Amino acid sequence: MTHVVFGTGPVGLALVEHLAEAGHDVVAVNRSGGADVPDGVRLVAGDASDSDFTVDVMRGASVAYQCLAPPYTRWPELFPALQAAVVEGAVASGAKLVSFGNLYLYGSPNGVPFTEDRPPAPTGQKGRVRADMAQELMDAHASGRVRVVIGRASDYFGPRGMLSHMGERVFYPVLAGKNAQVFGDPTQPHTYSYIPDIAAGLATLGERDDADGRAWNLPNAETLSTQEFISKAYAAAGTTGKVSAMPAALVNLVALFNGDVREIKEVIPGFKEPYVVDSTAFESTFGRAATPLDTSIPATVEWFRSHPK
Repeated sequence: MTHVVFGTGPVGLALVEHLAEAGHDVVAVNRSGGADVPDGVRLVAGDASDSDFTVDVMRGASVAYQCLAPPYTRWPELFPALQAAVVEGAVASGAKLVSFGNLYLYGSPNGVPFTEDRPPAPTGQKGRVRADMAQELMDAHASGRVRVVIGRASDYFGPRGMLSHMGERVFYPVLAGKNAQVFGDPTQPHTYSYIPDIAAGLATLGERDDADGRAWNLPNAETLSTQEFISKAYAAAGTTGKVSAMPAALVNLVALFNGDVREIKEVIPGFKEPYVVDSTAFESTFGRAATPLDTSIPATVEWFRSHPK
């Protein structure tokens, strides 16, 4: 069975490694042709928004995984076309399509944990893009054009997770014994998804026929406050420091010069209230739970320690 992974960001590469370790024939696809992939994995460069390319690279594939991530500031103009071309490749090859998504389409939690039966209620541009893309995938599945399943994760952390909310802005200060600043209110509960768990969950969705035709919240460990989460990171690193909220005035100032921060402002409200993701459906159906935080947080600390800034 050939598995094609579109995208070699943190989740895409973790998925490539997981599939290769399981003994699958794996093709990794990105635009540049540069990525550190395991031995035996074929790395193909190309434009995933070109359906001629996706049809060609997916020829003979049994499962394809959409782990693409265009520049954060250009989602509306680039993301739908990327997905559409990958769908065309899956239709031509007969491959099952596993799409990696997030929770932006749900909007504000409003005091209720996120479950898969929650209707979309996007509050910003990126959420609307995600909602429209998810609906297009489900329509393609319902029409019989292609088998589709969606796996969703919360804000992620783990190896290679440099640019996430729980990435280099947290773990490098933790390793240095410096204070950590985060968006929103660090005393609020917030679910964080571990990158290797995301990869294993997507692979499970690719394997299981009973997963098809719907979205699943991928496995998450227990939800702590952001402050408690980072305190565990300090303990794992053997350092100490304080956790505080980045002042709104500073966020606004940085946003004037940094497009990514300007875009992040859309999702900051989710860090000012309880943000809890319920992955019970996945865990009970497929028998796969998340890695405990007492294992995943120290592993992440060690990855950042071995990859100095």
